[in-house]
Amino acid sequence: MKIKAEQDLSCNEIEIIIKYPQKDKQVDRIIDFLQSFDMQIKCAGENADRMIDILDIYYIESVDKKTFVYLENAVYRTDFRLYQLKNKLQTYGFVQISKSCILNINALDSIRPLFNSRMEATLKNGEKVNINRNYLNGVKKALGGEE
Repeated sequence: MKIKAEQDLSCNEIEIIIKYPQKDKQVDRIIDFLQSFDMQIKCAGENADRMIDILDIYYIESVDKKTFVYLENAVYRTDFRLYQLKNKLQTYGFVQISKSCILNINALDSIRPLFNSRMEATLKNGEKVNINRNYLNGVKKALGGEE
């Protein structure tokens, strides 16, 4: 893959052109990743609502019918339901890891096995979340390991 970047003072915004011989999974993933730069979700802050970039989200969890968005060093509440966010974010690297949690694969540092066919994911901020065995295939697929 070749990457070219050039400054053009006549441009008003960033323009990205992707040239490829044949469209494949890699091209689709690049496009999805680039589109995720402009995606945000509305969350409740301490004093006011706040728009959170999806690239800053580590994982999203539902607890007692409330949905929480976890960043590197902060937690926000959102009015979206977990299933709505899963549907909205799945093409941007988010995958369901349990009945109540979706994970941003891009925030993943490592995975290690636990007992009972479960896995433990360590995130880039050192936090750990469990991956339920029923969702392992989805995680493998998101990591590019399985169809």
